[in-house]
Amino acid sequence: MKARRVLIPAAGGIALGALLLPGTALADTTVSPSTTPVGGTVVLTATGCNPKSGDAIFRVTGPDRDQNVRSTTAAAGGGLSAELFTAGFTLGTYTVAATCGDGTADGSATFTVTPIGGAEAGGRDGDDGAGTLATGATLLATALGGAVIVARRRHAVTAATH
Repeated sequence: MKARRVLIPAAGGIALGALLLPGTALADTTVSPSTTPVGGTVVLTATGCNPKSGDAIFRVTGPDRDQNVRSTTAAAGGGLSAELFTAGFTLGTYTVAATCGDGTADGSATFTVTPIGGAEAGGRDGDDGAGTLATGATLLATALGGAVIVARRRHAVTAATH
């Protein structure tokens, strides 16, 4: 009976991590290039969005923006994409969060607007999944660590009473 009290919360934590990790690993929003001068164009792509499920909405937030950009354009590599012209943008870093037509989130990415003649344009801004794997590993380690702590406390209480 006592082992169940320890194993059930640990199994629940592991199951939750296993359910959440694949969804975040598949979410993939990209911005290309990741650095652009004022007046440049960036391409926003939500690769996890199915064009048949409706439009993707890209929410762009930053120093002087909080706007939505709607996309119905199928991206060459899959998903949906839109072009964003940065004329009138303030210098700084902007975050793009995508939501697919079926309401699922497709992750986020950032891009930086620089002065004209500023930093050279870069490529895709992404984390190659390292953050997602770290999150999954943290969930797993926390669940297992919690189970070990509870088991040790129960063992100490049992030993003290006998």
